[in-house]
Amino acid sequence: MSKTTSSLGLLKNKYLMATLVFLVWMTFFDPKDWGLIYSRTQKLSELQKSEQQLEGLITETHAELNMLRSNADNIEKFAREKYRMKKDNEEVFIVKTP
Repeated sequence: MSKTTSSLGLLKNKYLMATLVFLVWMTFFDPKDWGLIYSRTQKLSELQKSEQQLEGLITETHAELNMLRSNADNIEKFAREKYRMKKDNEEVFIVKTP
């Protein structure tokens, strides 16, 4: 009997019931529930990593652009390596390594 009376006593505790209702509401029914907050936090961290990678690429591209602006020989080298351009009297052989 004492076990059932203590259980009923816990159910009559309005602060405990309010806390339980609040936790259930925040977990399942609230439009900004904890699951949504967690998923948005994960998405934010993924986007921040992507932003860092893109900033690195932008830095590399700016360095390449400055290199190309500084010397005409660099432009020819860049065109040959990146776009496989050739002179009229040349043949280009592309060797792919595994």
